[in-house]
Amino acid sequence: MSLGRREAVAAGAGLALALAARPAAARAEAPASRLPRTVFVAGDSTAAQKYADAAPETGWGMALPFFLHRGVAVANHAVNGRSTKSFLDEGRLEPIAAALRPGDVLLVQFGHNDAKTADPARYTAPRGAYQDNLRVFVETARARGALPVIATSVERRRFDAAGNAQRSLGDYPAAAREAAALSGVPLLDVEALSLALWQRLGPEATKTYFNWTATEQDNTHFNPPGAIEVARIVARELLRTRVLAPRETRRLDDGVPADRITWPPADPSAS
Repeated sequence: MSLGRREAVAAGAGLALALAARPAAARAEAPASRLPRTVFVAGDSTAAQKYADAAPETGWGMALPFFLHRGVAVANHAVNGRSTKSFLDEGRLEPIAAALRPGDVLLVQFGHNDAKTADPARYTAPRGAYQDNLRVFVETARARGALPVIATSVERRRFDAAGNAQRSLGDYPAAAREAAALSGVPLLDVEALSLALWQRLGPEATKTYFNWTATEQDNTHFNPPGAIEVARIVARELLRTRVLAPRETRRLDDGVPADRITWPPADPSAS
């Protein structure tokens, strides 16, 4: 099991008790920021870099740099189809750990694929292995002087017959909130905020934010406008939780043209 995963999980339980006794403001306070620094993203296809063969599908991690000043870089390690389990089992945390520096941010958002009960390579119980795995990310970041941040998963486009936006992620958002509280790390509640956004937009308007094309009706992944708006939510939450300072964000209330999104011709890791 990579990165001393069992040891990190065992140590995390004792650490969580100590952190829970600290004042909430102290737990949420980010370390003194330095520039330049990097926001590392560990997650799934909703955040991942997309390439020309997948356009117009767009991960929100591709749009996050639009809302950050140039002194804050984004290293997007999110990968299609991964859960906390498969991401760790494939050793994908190791290169992040090797690159993390004091003052960097490790932003972790999983849940969509952890819920795949029929796939033992990806499934995790929300209040079992899912929370244990999130703790591995947290302890890895802390061991390197970086700030871990947990985000709830972005919601799908799902409406009932009356036009009400529906939750689709089961117990995973609640489990992520609990994991953040137990570990004393900032939480970005992207699930709640994205659900509220889809509710405001309604069933028809939300089609223009998701990867709906002439041949596909995808209610999970985004096109450029959707990725931009979810990235805006993430950036606002990074500011609200004081992970980033005001001088490290920009354009939070400004329009970002969809044509700013570009897709590289090919995934270099696939060659």
